Amino acid sequence: MSDPNWAEEVTAIFTAIGSIGLLSTLGLAIFAGQQVRESQRARHAQVAAEFLRRWDEEDLVETRRLVAQFETPHALADAFLEYIATNSRSAYVLYRELDYFEQLSALESVGALDFDLINVLLDPRLVDRWRMWKPSIDAIGGDEVYPMFAALAAKVEANAASPAASGAP
Repeated sequence: MSDPNWAEEVTAIFTAIGSIGLLSTLGLAIFAGQQVRESQRARHAQVAAEFLRRWDEEDLVETRRLVAQFETPHALADAFLEYIATNSRSAYVLYRELDYFEQLSALESVGALDFDLINVLLDPRLVDRWRMWKPSIDAIGGDEVYPMFAALAAKVEANAASPAASGAP
């Protein structure tokens, strides 16, 4: 067998260098993907923290206190319609919570908030609030008025009813 000529040696060297470069690029791409996922998780956590903070701000606390005065969803709907008809300040106070959940739902629908995070943080509260507000929403135009809130409540409720959520095999 003859010794390789200089062209074969150069080809072998550049093939080895190319392979090392390709492996390095692949490793960097994997690392960059992990960094993007971590960044996305951090952003989701930041947005979630902001929404949780807003839930406890004075304006939404005022809204929750007002809603708590009504024993049933239908009593809330009747009062809400009266507030709207008389252009009462209370109507605008009540709209805060509906708008809050619609905004939260919109952020989830475009991927700015992770559904699993919302589910862990708000599962029973979100569905309970949807049930409390449903007659009011129906009275002012139906699910089309707050479609994102309706969709997220249905999604959370379906997830809670799924066998995976209950821990069943």
